[in-house]
Amino acid sequence: MTKKKLAYFQLHFAVLLYGLTAILGDLISISAINLVWWRVLITSISLLFFIELGKQILKMDKRLVLIYAGIGVIVAVHWITFYGAIKYSNASIVLATMATTSLFTALIEPLVTKKKFSKLEFVLGLLVIPPMVLIAKNIDLDLQKGIWIGLISAFLASLFASLNKKYVEKASSYQITFIEMFSAFLFISIVLPFVLTDINQLMPSPTDWIYLIILSLLCTTLAYVISMKALKHVSAFDANLVVNLEPVYGILLAIVILNEHHEMSLTFYLGVLMIMLVVFSHPILQKYSNGRK
Repeated sequence: MTKKKLAYFQLHFAVLLYGLTAILGDLISISAINLVWWRVLITSISLLFFIELGKQILKMDKRLVLIYAGIGVIVAVHWITFYGAIKYSNASIVLATMATTSLFTALIEPLVTKKKFSKLEFVLGLLVIPPMVLIAKNIDLDLQKGIWIGLISAFLASLFASLNKKYVEKASSYQITFIEMFSAFLFISIVLPFVLTDINQLMPSPTDWIYLIILSLLCTTLAYVISMKALKHVSAFDANLVVNLEPVYGILLAIVILNEHHEMSLTFYLGVLMIMLVVFSHPILQKYSNGRK
């Protein structure tokens, strides 16, 4: 197996785990910001062994540490908006909105990484918009707020993916993941006192603890590290196109675990199918385009 094929396999496995995060976010009872605070804290602790209890970080260029820390803040806001959107709508709807990361990435990645602007990527990103409009128009008004918050989350996802792509070669996956997770923890710790009205709101229930451990260790530590490794061999746009499969994995899991198919109309699934057709058409069109050059 070539490094690129292995990278795609790693990405798909990571995306399967990412799809599970939406389900867990729906099942966990605490608020979005509290959920993310526990998630990044547990993840940071789990990575301490891999970075020799911080010794590796002390040897790094301080400018790089600050860059990764800044990306971590973006990740924190992305996750807060992601889980906030789920609380306002449901897991399936928010997973569908995340497909717009391809359009955002087509615009952001050339600016961040100096990669040549791709008309094909931009057009494919635009093609995600009509099915998203179809989905938005055919859900209850009280769920539509979740779509708008989900779009903000998708924008932030494309931003930190592009930044990670630019700096992914500068340090190990474990170092990058720890710095980003720990800076996310610090950022949320500063914000929490201003939004937390009752300390009891911060404490998870016994069932929440089980979900948080799965969310942190499998869906964050493992998924984040292997996706960072994969990002060394594929572009941020290609990575986000694979991430666009998150709705497929996530919605299938939501049907099985949350029975959300009772809340969704046929039009919703038609929109998701259209998004998936765009995702799967990309490698075919890219191969055809490269063959003509």
